[in-house]
Amino acid sequence: MVINSNKAGVPAAPPHELHVWKFAESRAPEIEGLHSVIADRMDNNFKSQRNKRRRTTGHDNRVARKKFRKRSIDGLGPAGKIDSTGNDEKKVSRRVRRNVELKKNLPTGYVTSGDGTKRLRTHVWHAKRFKMEKLWGFYIPLGLHGRGRGSRALLKKLKNGVLVHDASYHGAIQLEGPQKTLISVLSSVLVPSPSDCCEETLHDVLVGNIFGTAMLHDSGKPSLPTIAPVTYMWRPMQQISTNVDELRKEVSCEDGTCSAQCVSREGQLAKLELIGTKVFQLLHKTLQPVKLNSENPWPVKKCSAHEHDDAVESENTSIFENGHQISSSAVLSMVVKDPRNLIKTGGVAVSDGENIDLLGNEYQSKQQTSAPNHEAEFEHEYGDLWDASKVVDPPVEESVLCAGKHHQRKEFFCLGQKGSGSQNKTIDKNSTRSCPVLLLKNGIFEDSVTRCSLIIPLSWVKAFWNTFVSNGAYAIGLREKHWVAGEIGLPYFPLDFPDCNAYSDFMEMEAATVNQKAMLVPPSKRPLKVPIPPPWDCMVYNFGKKLTEAGKIQADICRTQDEKIDDMETNSASEKSKDNVSDCQATPFEGIVARTSCMLNDFLDNISGNRLLFPSIHGVENCLHKLMRNKDFLKQDIVMSEMKSRKPPCFVRVLLRAFKEGVFEQGAVVCAPLATDIHLWTASSESNDEPLQITQSSVMSYFMQSPSGKWELQIPEDQALSSHRLPIGFVTTGFVRGSKKATAGALCEASVLSRLREEQWRDVPVRRRRKEIYVLVRNMRSTAYRLACATVVLEQQEQDTNFM
Repeated sequence: MVINSNKAGVPAAPPHELHVWKFAESRAPEIEGLHSVIADRMDNNFKSQRNKRRRTTGHDNRVARKKFRKRSIDGLGPAGKIDSTGNDEKKVSRRVRRNVELKKNLPTGYVTSGDGTKRLRTHVWHAKRFKMEKLWGFYIPLGLHGRGRGSRALLKKLKNGVLVHDASYHGAIQLEGPQKTLISVLSSVLVPSPSDCCEETLHDVLVGNIFGTAMLHDSGKPSLPTIAPVTYMWRPMQQISTNVDELRKEVSCEDGTCSAQCVSREGQLAKLELIGTKVFQLLHKTLQPVKLNSENPWPVKKCSAHEHDDAVESENTSIFENGHQISSSAVLSMVVKDPRNLIKTGGVAVSDGENIDLLGNEYQSKQQTSAPNHEAEFEHEYGDLWDASKVVDPPVEESVLCAGKHHQRKEFFCLGQKGSGSQNKTIDKNSTRSCPVLLLKNGIFEDSVTRCSLIIPLSWVKAFWNTFVSNGAYAIGLREKHWVAGEIGLPYFPLDFPDCNAYSDFMEMEAATVNQKAMLVPPSKRPLKVPIPPPWDCMVYNFGKKLTEAGKIQADICRTQDEKIDDMETNSASEKSKDNVSDCQATPFEGIVARTSCMLNDFLDNISGNRLLFPSIHGVENCLHKLMRNKDFLKQDIVMSEMKSRKPPCFVRVLLRAFKEGVFEQGAVVCAPLATDIHLWTASSESNDEPLQITQSSVMSYFMQSPSGKWELQIPEDQALSSHRLPIGFVTTGFVRGSKKATAGALCEASVLSRLREEQWRDVPVRRRRKEIYVLVRNMRSTAYRLACATVVLEQQEQDTNFM
């Protein structure tokens, strides 16, 4: 760069315009010399190698084979034929019309197809990369294209990065009314209800500091099939206290005559799920809060620079630097700047309007009018996600931001014209540069894996999604989400929720897909047909006193099946049987899934069961996991007790780990082992060369499908009864390929697990007792049983209501 000296000795500013041709002419000898050197090396052959060629058909605007059509720049398509009235109508293809419609960023609502299926705001991004599937009324990304592999690479990104999932298909409902009325309503439909929490937890929920999770039931009917797991939260108290109308409404409803009002927030709110070891590092780079709507904000760490003597202490703070210190179930309400206007300098997100150049250095712009005044943008009234009547303004259009950044680059390199400080495109008055968000921390799991949920307005999904993906977040679909749930030990909806109607609908779609693939294979090579979903009604619920008596087992099976037939005949007119039973699927799930310690205690008390699975608790707190940590639990006396007949059965979720070897697939059957089976695997002196197996004919006849489509458990003959083991549950989440933990999730009957623990502790010294329960697992198409150690989830934590 040429420096013109003057009397003051200050170098002159660089030229405002740069002539490229003059610059090239002055460097012509150097360019010719470089060209000659390259020509000698290439033997004057500048053609690209055939194996390194790439298709360059991006310029081709062909829409059909052997047919070309010119398209206008605005995407409206070419002009069509002139009709009889003389009007020039434009016929646009369906693909162009859909792209134009999907690129719009309306404040509320989804784009729907002809059959009413909704499309996410990130549909265009996912449709180019993922396999889409119709589910729950949306086009949802199922997973990456391929054969469903790639879990090993996904787990590496989970432990070394961040995964992001667009969960905007989750519905949102807002209840408005007096606090006592809302608690009464939620207590009748949620299990566990907010009223069951301790006083400290209930206070944190009511003031909006934490959120709660529960299972949603029909009003006053907790025994019927559940609807879905839900997350509930209260509006922060400091926001309600400033609203005079709300305070008057609360005072006027003291007599209890006011009712709660239900408002649907569908099409207004979106949800982005972030999970990984670097979640807060990503939020630290992409979000810059301008206002915290919380009385007790998260811990903030100040960053100061002392590298130079003349440096000024930086006052930039970030609430995400110490995010790992935040307690689980925390809720943070804040207003953040548009993430697209932020520039990362030193790993910190700063505003683009704070005089930061393209290289991350501070500079003083000559034309202050070219930089938008962001502070003035934030002086307007902040939006609020809790106000259902007010719609948050959408963000500034992407084209406007791109034009502004392009002008800033030209100004930095002195390529723009003098006096061109104003942008060509004006900003819409209905757009804004700030967005209110709710950040929910769902907990920290093993290997420092953090899970957070970001609730934002629906019109801001693209802005946050593109920012997260461009900053290193890896997008996942439902298949990858299931792998993550199996890796960290969380239940996955709906596969781990057979008591919900969504489970039967999902399994019906999976069964149709499996049958369609099987029809494409010749009959001689088709795999063995297995029940989808697993036949939960074939479970044996009461084994009697001894599991080792084959005759007793067979009698119990027959008695249990007879009771089931009688129950089905008496309840044939129920609405549940009418709505859920189909000709080609098994009967609905009959039973309850205990996901809290209180539910299990009530169940075992009703059947007069022993307390080896879940000890009897006397006191205010029902914390089973605290009792299981006590070493004296292993020293309890064994008291055999006869269990009463109970209806319906109770299931608990367990985590299965192979004792020595074995891979447990989804749908595998969990069986009750005998004492000899456990000794066969656990004996250190004996080698298990021939594990317990059944014949191939027994595999094909273990579950038989009747002409009506129902799968039934078949009792084997006397000669095959010795290798027959009774089912007590099924695997709902199989092993994840590439995982070092090698754990699977299953649902097993609670009283049978308690009986198995009694049988396994009876003749074992106290020092050799284990809290895990030995079970046998056999894949549906396999002949070999594998020994596994089952860990009850509720023995490790108080509730099992979190879900992925």
